[in-house]
Amino acid sequence: MSLTMSTGQQYKPEIRKAMNSEKILLIEDDSDISELVQYNLEREGFKVFTSADGEEGYNLALQIRPELILLDLMLPSLDGLSLCRKLRAHADTNEIPIVMLTAKGEESDVVVGLEMGADDYVPKPFSPRELVARIRAVLRRPRAVSVTSSAGDSRLTVGPITIDSERHEVFIKEQPLVLTLAEYRLLATLISRPGRVFTREQLLEKITGGETYVIDRNVDVHVRAIRKKMGDDAEFIVTVRGVGYKCRD
Repeated sequence: MSLTMSTGQQYKPEIRKAMNSEKILLIEDDSDISELVQYNLEREGFKVFTSADGEEGYNLALQIRPELILLDLMLPSLDGLSLCRKLRAHADTNEIPIVMLTAKGEESDVVVGLEMGADDYVPKPFSPRELVARIRAVLRRPRAVSVTSSAGDSRLTVGPITIDSERHEVFIKEQPLVLTLAEYRLLATLISRPGRVFTREQLLEKITGGETYVIDRNVDVHVRAIRKKMGDDAEFIVTVRGVGYKCRD
């Protein structure tokens, strides 16, 4: 078994200096792919840790707390989906962005991966330049910004939207936005993780709140209603075809 932090000495790449030298954990059992990804990330100034085993990768994630995890689906000892679930369930790793690398390009596999908590996915084969760009995009995604009003109310602000979780009030560019309970829950879920794709099933669970007999089960209907109320800012909610929705990061 091998858990290593790459040094770049084998490839001797021209390392670009990174401001923060973010740590990337790559969990991939294909040695050729692992070396290719490692090489290209090191060229961009990332510190790359690698593992070819699911259980080892999980333990390494707890040890080093990387800024991002690249995760293959097909792994020995613990498959990628199960590993993703474990990472999301642990307090020390549940906020680490996860990008899945998968040879399975079918829509159903993408949906399952996102439902397990992945932030993005890259189907194999992939361009190293595209992978680096996707990683940087995920790392740039802001988290919901907590602010406190003069009255001491707890709020979340992302883009043009501010949600007051204590008062169940929503503002768009400081103007009140009147939403139903289902619409409020859906929008609050989306802005809780800017740029993160939520499947329709995930959003349905959030908006029903266990009261499926009360609330319309059609997520798309609620999204259309929210967009209509948002007017010129409707594009803040983005449709991810065949999967679900996200808010812009």
